[in-house]
Amino acid sequence: MRKIAVIFSGNAPHSVTFNEPKYKQYINELIYLPKLAETDLSDFDVLYIPSQLNKRMLLANKDKIIAFAEAGGIVCAFGPQPWEWLPNQKWEDRETNFWWWLEKGADSGLRLTNPQHDLFSNYLTLADATWHQHGVFWPVDGADVLVSTVDGGAVLYVDKVSTNGTWIITTLDPDYHFGSYFMPATERFLDGFFPWLANGQL
Repeated sequence: MRKIAVIFSGNAPHSVTFNEPKYKQYINELIYLPKLAETDLSDFDVLYIPSQLNKRMLLANKDKIIAFAEAGGIVCAFGPQPWEWLPNQKWEDRETNFWWWLEKGADSGLRLTNPQHDLFSNYLTLADATWHQHGVFWPVDGADVLVSTVDGGAVLYVDKVSTNGTWIITTLDPDYHFGSYFMPATERFLDGFFPWLANGQL
C-alpha cells in the first residue's frame, strides 16, 4: 500500500474528512500546512493537496511540492486553481451552476473520456465524480484526461509528462463538501478514490 501524506489547513471540513476512520486508514500522516516547509516528504509515495488551502502558504511551498514530484512522487491536487503553481497549468475560471440538477432534462456537462482507466473501471463511476464545476484545465499534450466537459476542458486528468512523477489534478473539491456534510456524491468519490490512491494502478 502506498504511503500517503495529506496536507491540511486545520479548518473544520478538512478535520472532518481526514479524521473520518474510513479515509484515515489510508493516511499515513496529516501535515499541517504551516509545517509543510520543514517536513521531510521522502518517506511518502503520495502527497494529497486538498482544496481550500491558504494561497500564500501553498505558493510558498510550490518548489517543495514540485521537487517531490520530480523525485518520482505522486501529487494529487484538488479544487479550483486560480493561481499558478501546477506544472504546465492552464486554468480557466467558469461560472458555477450549483443548481444544474434542478433543470428539466438536467445534464451536468461532464463526460467520462477514458472509462478503461483503472480509477473508473474498478473504483468510481462518472456519477461519483459529478456535482458542480468551478472551471476547467487545458492540460499539456500527453496528459490522460479522465473526466471532461462537453467542450473538452479537463475536470480530472493524470499528468505523467510534466515531471518525473505523477500529477492527479482535478477541479473537484470532495474534501470540502464531505467535511461540510453536504453533496452525497463526494462521499462516494472519496470512498473509491482513497482505495485507488493506496492500491490502484497509477
